[in-house]
Amino acid sequence: MSGVLGGLVAVVTGGASGLGAAIVERLREDGARVAVFDRMIPDDVVDGYVVDVTDDATVRAGVEAVARDLGGIDILVNNAGIGAQGTIEANSDDEWHRVWDVNVVGMVRVARAALPWLRASKAAAIVNTCSIAATVGLPQRALYGATKGAVLSLTRQMAADHLPEGIRVNAVNPGTADTPWVGRLLDASEDPAAERAALNARQPHGRLVAPAEVADAVAYLVSPRAASTTGTTLAVDGGMDSLRLRTS
Repeated sequence: MSGVLGGLVAVVTGGASGLGAAIVERLREDGARVAVFDRMIPDDVVDGYVVDVTDDATVRAGVEAVARDLGGIDILVNNAGIGAQGTIEANSDDEWHRVWDVNVVGMVRVARAALPWLRASKAAAIVNTCSIAATVGLPQRALYGATKGAVLSLTRQMAADHLPEGIRVNAVNPGTADTPWVGRLLDASEDPAAERAALNARQPHGRLVAPAEVADAVAYLVSPRAASTTGTTLAVDGGMDSLRLRTS
């Protein structure tokens, strides 16, 4: 297979829509065979596997099926995640546990199950989808930001643990991306146009991040071109984390 990822097998969780679907498309463009994990798989999705990252049994079954069907696993993109709004008062204990189970423990389950095949690969890489909320305080994002802060730390711990086994682990940190989830939040607001304008203005480059831009970053991090890159987070946020521009 041609392309920088030719001959490699990738798993993308949450790959049926949004950022995940963009990542799947990009990795396939680079030559990878990509398995899509999601709770629901549309009929038009190729190599789709019904997997719930909160259910260890379906995770292990899905990983084993991919290894059997596609001949191993070289790349894992831990992208599945859910959002949450509000201050610490806004969500119940059950909601805190539910979001944590998907956004943090879900990554652990999938990576843990994939490790035997990743250890056997000569080009093993994991990328965890993190968020600008891990590095910047945002209003009404206490629960979501806490889980993404955990993902940031988890990425570094995994990188330290598995580098001796030849497995690189990195994270990508998107800013506010133009995804269906963000679209639903905008639609539910009192003034969607004003809310979109505010989100655009919050990012120094003046717009939402395109899913394809996040996918390009993931494609670099999982590829042999990044063979000396591990334990890092690559921000794709229009400068939101690091720039403080003067307003005109």
